Amino acid sequence: MLASVRRWARRNQTPLAIGVGLVGAGYVVTQYVVSKINDARERMSSDRIAKENLRRRFEQNQEDCTFTVLALLPTATTNILATLNTEDITYEIQQAKATKAPRAAGAEAIPPPSIADTTLTEDDGKSMGSLQSDSGVHASQIALSASTESAQPEAPPTSAPRRSKRQLWDDLIISSVTRAFTLIYTLALLTMLTRVQLNLLGRRSYLSSVVALATGSQQATISLENNDDDNTEQAYGNDFDTNRKYLTFSWWLLNKGWVDIMHRVEQAVRTVFGTLNPRDLLSFDRFAELTVEVRKLVEGATPEERQKANWLKYLLPPQDQEGEVISQSGILEDNFETVEAPTSSAALRRLLDETADLIESPAFTHVLSLLLDAGFSSLVDKKLGSEAFELPTEATGFVPAAPFEAKHTKVVLLPKILSVLTRQAHVIGNGVPNEYLQDMEAVRDLEAFAAVVYSSNWESEVHGDGMMGSAVHVKPEDAATPAPPVGVARDESLPQTKTQGSESIVMVESQKSDFESAWEKAVESK
Repeated sequence: MLASVRRWARRNQTPLAIGVGLVGAGYVVTQYVVSKINDARERMSSDRIAKENLRRRFEQNQEDCTFTVLALLPTATTNILATLNTEDITYEIQQAKATKAPRAAGAEAIPPPSIADTTLTEDDGKSMGSLQSDSGVHASQIALSASTESAQPEAPPTSAPRRSKRQLWDDLIISSVTRAFTLIYTLALLTMLTRVQLNLLGRRSYLSSVVALATGSQQATISLENNDDDNTEQAYGNDFDTNRKYLTFSWWLLNKGWVDIMHRVEQAVRTVFGTLNPRDLLSFDRFAELTVEVRKLVEGATPEERQKANWLKYLLPPQDQEGEVISQSGILEDNFETVEAPTSSAALRRLLDETADLIESPAFTHVLSLLLDAGFSSLVDKKLGSEAFELPTEATGFVPAAPFEAKHTKVVLLPKILSVLTRQAHVIGNGVPNEYLQDMEAVRDLEAFAAVVYSSNWESEVHGDGMMGSAVHVKPEDAATPAPPVGVARDESLPQTKTQGSESIVMVESQKSDFESAWEKAVESK
């Protein structure tokens, strides 16, 4: 039996050898293909996890922006409400009326009513008709004058001239409208500034962690998701000193920038509303038209004029005052010399310069205009339309940049409109939840703008911070593009990376890193 098998094997040894070779080769090829499939599957799984984590990281970053705005807004609100104290002017009007109508003996004191409760008597109308509408007294000047007088001790009570009722009413009109409009502008600018700041810091954090992994200084996989709200180092990088100084520059808008905004808005309001009489009857459409006229004076009447609007001076200080801002913020205590520390000044300078470039970009002005559209629409459509004119919300057709048609004929007295504006000023600045901020953040272009800020100018960031000194694996052809965030229809809207084992590759494209080019692509893809 064995002998016959041996003879058969010797006779067929060549076919057997070929068969064994084919089987072995097939096994090797199969194992190779299986390993490649497994590698590809692992890479796809890693890319999918990275994209999802990056999306969550970006969304968390935007939530941080919302909470930051809510935390900072009360500071500016307090300053604006204290300077444009409409309630004090209303109280003066009530006091003036009370002096003409003495109370009966034993009558209890009645608290001053609101503007809507302030009625106009026949004597009031005669006295107002005898005066010119342009009193020439600014509401901000009145508030500053009052604070100056209160600071001077033992001032004689007759030193301050009493204002007539017509002057008080003129000041009330300007103060009410200016205060509400100034708060909307401040809220929109604070929202834009916060988006720029936190997304720039989020980009630096992401890039730092990717480069750390690429250079082998970080063995674990890159963590893109911030699950701990208190883990600020993971969210915004470990250069705490630079980040803290950079974020304190919002102090300028909250303490000084809003003053210039107020004067700019007040001048426009005085031009448009200065001729109104408190006995005037206004329709919804008429007030909307007046609002548009104010916005044209503040922002510009044409797209070209709006693009030339200089918002930078309200958001960032001049370079010669940057040290003062950091000092006034209180983060340095007595160690002012650390402002010029070489280890942090270069990174801080790059952040401030890029922030200024973003603020002066056409994309910033475009998105800011949309936020202002949403804010004024909330004030005029939702609040004034329903509370002052008693119109259903869907009936108001306020489109800030479009001409108006006579759709709503109901008219109300101007004091009723002023009462709504006075109450809404507190809602804009201190509302919880803040409906105005919610309406502004519902603008889709705001998230697109944040995504472009998050993903643009990578080459400058990498080489500017010296991150790529030892990272040699920079290959654009090997990069994988994570999915964009919700509302951004473009492939390059978020940082582009690929993780392979212990190394990570950063995609650096000099031609696509320009912010304007990225924004144009985002707009075209919508």
